[in-house]
Amino acid sequence: MNGKRKVVLVGTGMVGMSFAFAALNQHLFDELVLIDMNKERAIGEAMDLNHSLAFSGMNMNIYAGDYYDTADADIVVIAAGVSQKPGESRMDLLKKNAAIMKSIVDSVVKAGFEGLFLIASNPVDVMTKVAYDVSGFNPYRVIGSGTALDTARLRYILGNKLYTDPQNIHAYVMGEHGDSEFIPWSQAMMSTKPINQIIPKTEQESMFQEIETQVRDAAQKIIKAKRATYYGIGMALCRIVRTILGNQRSILTVSAMLKGEYGERDVFIGVPAIIGKNGIQSVIELELSKEEINKLHASCDTLRDAFAEL
Repeated sequence: MNGKRKVVLVGTGMVGMSFAFAALNQHLFDELVLIDMNKERAIGEAMDLNHSLAFSGMNMNIYAGDYYDTADADIVVIAAGVSQKPGESRMDLLKKNAAIMKSIVDSVVKAGFEGLFLIASNPVDVMTKVAYDVSGFNPYRVIGSGTALDTARLRYILGNKLYTDPQNIHAYVMGEHGDSEFIPWSQAMMSTKPINQIIPKTEQESMFQEIETQVRDAAQKIIKAKRATYYGIGMALCRIVRTILGNQRSILTVSAMLKGEYGERDVFIGVPAIIGKNGIQSVIELELSKEEINKLHASCDTLRDAFAEL
């Protein structure tokens, strides 16, 4: 990392600009470059953000650029791609967005980029694998947003159920950022007390199933109501960028390549991982139950099948 914290955002749609606006408000870095196929849009978005600087209390250098601007960047965030339509699964986006991802990553690498990739384009686990394959980078330098947002949704819902601050809920959503994701309830805790010791056993099955459904269907409900989701993922991307630039070594559920953890290899999937300035420091291997391990294997198989379609 150089002294000047520089981030390049590729894709100035609602997800990308939600991230950019949140990053500006959080004073996350010093320089932000916006890249988009529609150069005029990127210029307009940069102007709009610059006009808010007087109210922000910071001096961020924001401008529309090109791929050569990635050469000295710390992080390239990719949020470009075709939007998810109502009733469309994330996997329906696969072939459309894979071609876009290949083109972007190839252009960034050719520019001499030596930082970290952070992928938000859907289906994010597969797109992260595409970015890894095209870049030739060490897999720890290619990070997908994974189930970070799903985990935040889970903690919000659980916090409401238990009348507790979501920040005191320690629970994860793991697996594909999609239909095969699951919640390892054996590892869910409120402070240091397991959730399955707080909720009566007679209520656990129905409550756990209800919560899993709410978390899994959240995106489709938002898309049906307002055509897209973007604030939550924008904030999730900020959280990941913050831990990278600050070398905080935070544990977040990102899409990371497994190298033997949980008995899986060569698949990018949402798992808790320690993240610092060099990317993914290590994957945290939780003590999952046999049923939970089987769900993770099934999710890995789903992602392998999806990638094989390419």
